[in-house]
Amino acid sequence: MTEELKGLAETAKLLRAQLDHANYCYHILDQPEIADSEYDRIFHELVALETEHPELLTSDSPTQRVGSPPISAFDRHTHRRPMLSLANAFDADDLRAFDEKIKRHLGIDAEANISYVTELKIDGLAISLTYENGVFTTGATRGDGVIGENITINLRTVSAIPLKLRTADGVPPPEFVEVRGEVYLSHAEFARINSEREVSGEAVFANPRNAAAGSVRQLDSAITARRKLTAFLYGTGFSSAPFTDSQIGLLKTLRGWGLRVNPEAQLCDGIGEVIAFIEKWTDKKETLSYDIDGIVIKVNDFAQQNDLGALDRTPRWAIAYKFPAQQGRTKIIDILVQVGRTGAITPVALVEPVTLPPNSVVQRATLHNQQEIDRKDIRIGDTVLIQKAGDVIPEIVQVVISERPEDSKPFLLPTQCPACETDLVRPEGEAVLRCPNKRGCPAQVAQRIAHFVSRRAMDIDWLGEKHVLQMIEHGLVKDPGDLYALKAEALIDLERMGEKLAENIIAAIEASKTPALDRLIFALGIRHVGDHTADVLAGHFGSMDKLAAATVEELNNVHEIGLATAESIVAFFGQTETTELLKKLTDAGVTPQADAHAPVSDKFAGKSFVFTGSMITMTREDAEALVRQYGGRAASSVSKKTDYVVAGESAGSKLEKAQTLGVTILTEEEFAALAAAEPAVPAAESAAEPVAAE
Repeated sequence: MTEELKGLAETAKLLRAQLDHANYCYHILDQPEIADSEYDRIFHELVALETEHPELLTSDSPTQRVGSPPISAFDRHTHRRPMLSLANAFDADDLRAFDEKIKRHLGIDAEANISYVTELKIDGLAISLTYENGVFTTGATRGDGVIGENITINLRTVSAIPLKLRTADGVPPPEFVEVRGEVYLSHAEFARINSEREVSGEAVFANPRNAAAGSVRQLDSAITARRKLTAFLYGTGFSSAPFTDSQIGLLKTLRGWGLRVNPEAQLCDGIGEVIAFIEKWTDKKETLSYDIDGIVIKVNDFAQQNDLGALDRTPRWAIAYKFPAQQGRTKIIDILVQVGRTGAITPVALVEPVTLPPNSVVQRATLHNQQEIDRKDIRIGDTVLIQKAGDVIPEIVQVVISERPEDSKPFLLPTQCPACETDLVRPEGEAVLRCPNKRGCPAQVAQRIAHFVSRRAMDIDWLGEKHVLQMIEHGLVKDPGDLYALKAEALIDLERMGEKLAENIIAAIEASKTPALDRLIFALGIRHVGDHTADVLAGHFGSMDKLAAATVEELNNVHEIGLATAESIVAFFGQTETTELLKKLTDAGVTPQADAHAPVSDKFAGKSFVFTGSMITMTREDAEALVRQYGGRAASSVSKKTDYVVAGESAGSKLEKAQTLGVTILTEEEFAALAAAEPAVPAAESAAEPVAAE
């Protein structure tokens, strides 16, 4: 072996080691250490090296396999037909080259058009579902493509996965069939799970994909059930009998069987239409309620697929177009420590401005807690890779250690509150540090007052954050109840406060004295009580006194109120400062209007409505209030008990779930008409829309 070849062999060995480690972190630990784009770069470098020098190819090279072996925490499951991965394309030239290879292999004229199906590439966890005589018997992860983990008990908790298949167009499913798809979490559910984990002091998930993988591989299926996973199905493995001759026909059949199929799949006539589809979704992907990381392109005709066959690792008849990574390099300028209204201490990285695709300038990234900082070894002055997790929350993916300043030091959160210098505490079982000085910490007081006056709470105009901080510094307010004792003359001396502004603030405070009960409940800032939960509580108890006197058991029996929320409410009303706050509000003449929840009609009695998307002629809050006035219930999530889903613009996962469950779907105009008159209940729409291409 020449010296040059020895050097190349060492390079190949290093690349394999990097990929093996990345595969272990991603597939086994569910803790990716490098970005997908970096993995793809290393992988393609190794493929090019082994292609040019086949004598360097080894049987255990990552290019010769799919993923990593499964861990032994679950039983092993052997797929009847291997779950292969797809080759990647990164631009239009790659796609045209793919198209040309297809035509050459099939012996088709270069000017002819191949029929392709394009599908959104869901960024979740690949799964295989086995149905025998139409009954769901086994669910498994992909694992190494041949052997995965048996996670049936967890997948049975996913409502999008039917336990029994329906008959499609009079034809029952085969006696045995493996159905392939992706399980994932919506943005909303990802945010809810992370919020709960932060409250309980657990480490948060970096992105929805990690959260989905961690959820579906829980040894305790009760934990999986509490996380509202969903799934899209898009293919089959082994089948005991053929049932269609094309990919577009397969998607239609899967939907007919009652399986959840992504509605955006499209039949394309030629690679030009494929590229146009990709360009559309490159711009539109941020409008989705879930993550996608590319587009999958498949030859539609199954006979052509069979002719094309597969390489050891990938099918020749399909390719995955990968979106440009929403990542960028930047440098950490500083790490700020913020204090929330519940006293939670949150570190935030200030970074040099960096633009992430499509056109988002990022200057801050949450670091969550000390555990996350230690795990990633994040320091001031570090060069880092930053991305938008779930296209929403900026996060630091990894530190570029090779560019770390020599004088850098590990970052440690302070032991005292940065706002009031009180010693911080870490409640047992939590990862989050907290300031226990609830009444004397100006940062907590400011955050609570800011929440109290916000639009969805008491809706008090003119009071900005800087004004609130000045009021606290001057000793004018210590809690939201003090707002109602303010006088205009006391405000005039504040910085940038004129007589007219002072009068406007006092007038706005005075105008807020007759709020709807749910707004006042939400304004109190009770942990776990958002605006919807506040509305549920107001509708059930009817007065603040009754809510304050409720027991954990009584609260837990209220529809949509869980045990953690019930315990939080009881603890809140048991605090001395809460009693004092409520007394101040009562003495000031703040009188919540409970009759806002009293139905004026029974038009919607016994009916449950869910609103999704943007409303045009009214706000969602007004629409939900109208439902309650007519005796109905406005819910936050879709279930089999939901009667109507009102879909506005850019409706997301709730609309999809309604279609799957066969819930009646109304437009905003149809809802308005239903509210204005008393028509017969519209017939339920089809549970599944046809595939777009059909």
